[in-house]
Amino acid sequence: MRIAFYAPFKPLGHPNPSGDLTIGTGLHDFLSLNNEVVQVSRLRSRWIYWKPWQWPQVCLERIQAERAAKGCDLWLTYHTYYKAPDLLGPACARRLGLPYAVFQGIYSTKTRRSLKTCPGFLLNRAALRAASVVFSNKRDDLTNLARIIPKDRLRYIPPGIFPEQFAFDLDARERLRKEWDTGDRSVILSAAMFRDDVKTQGLTFLLKACGKLAAQGKDFLLTLAGDGVMRPHLEALAREQLPGRVIFLGQVPREKLFENYSAADVFAFPGIRESLGMVFLEAQSCGLPVVAFDGWGIPEVVANGETGLLCRPFDEDAFRATLAKLLDDAKLRRSMGLTAADRVRLHHDLNRNYQQVESELREVARRTQGNN
Repeated sequence: MRIAFYAPFKPLGHPNPSGDLTIGTGLHDFLSLNNEVVQVSRLRSRWIYWKPWQWPQVCLERIQAERAAKGCDLWLTYHTYYKAPDLLGPACARRLGLPYAVFQGIYSTKTRRSLKTCPGFLLNRAALRAASVVFSNKRDDLTNLARIIPKDRLRYIPPGIFPEQFAFDLDARERLRKEWDTGDRSVILSAAMFRDDVKTQGLTFLLKACGKLAAQGKDFLLTLAGDGVMRPHLEALAREQLPGRVIFLGQVPREKLFENYSAADVFAFPGIRESLGMVFLEAQSCGLPVVAFDGWGIPEVVANGETGLLCRPFDEDAFRATLAKLLDDAKLRRSMGLTAADRVRLHHDLNRNYQQVESELREVARRTQGNN
């Protein structure tokens, strides 16, 4: 099968890492194993409807994308929503007589109420309605999509990772814990980009919670993987709250993160407004129990009481209590960690989940060819 692939929000190879980019790249690479996948455009449509100087480029990209998609069996767009609606796929697919599919389509009616977002709402709705099939990796999104798309065109694909990339490594654990001079202390790990947004807000919450635990006599080491403009702020807060007990690891390449997960005992990150939270799946895959907020997309990837402990968002006392519970109970940590690793492989293995996507795409392409 030859697939025309387009990511309007963030093209493959974009320099700024994110969960969306990770998912899009993983989907593209998996489908490329048994199919020819052609990235037909690198046009980033984020807020483009408020950038009239870029509108001529949209017209040019449509011509070039249509040319690149000739000979394909299907058009697949990854992630269309009101900020970055797909302005190419529906028109190009229609002109070429190709089925149009969307992975991670998002629909929200509240965006039509604002002048700023209403154009994106309308453009995104038009794209979603044109799709022969829409895949969603979040149940809340699936419910919203059902408002405008018949259920027989909707598919739920559980969020996931490739577990073989995140397996526990004993050698890495021993090496890093020696480098960090952990001794008998438990190690808490957190990972996020140090952006001036909810990521830093979450890390700030974590640092303050850990500071109070240290004041209560808890002995542990906190390691933070990530980097960004807010690093000086976070380093200053660490010196204030946990002097000598925080290690900033810098931005760790994703292919090396399994080593850091393996060296830790608990993964903690509040996850404010996390739609899915890939780091939670990565950590669990390496056998780490999770401490996070019980909100947004986190319960979809963390089983509360089984693979981690979730608490009410922004409840400082509850967050500290759940973290303290895992720090104090090594047996519980190990039990939850083993369950977490097994659960990821059972429910969140993209090797299996993307096989379903590929099968559905083949069926859509076959039906279209049969009707032509």
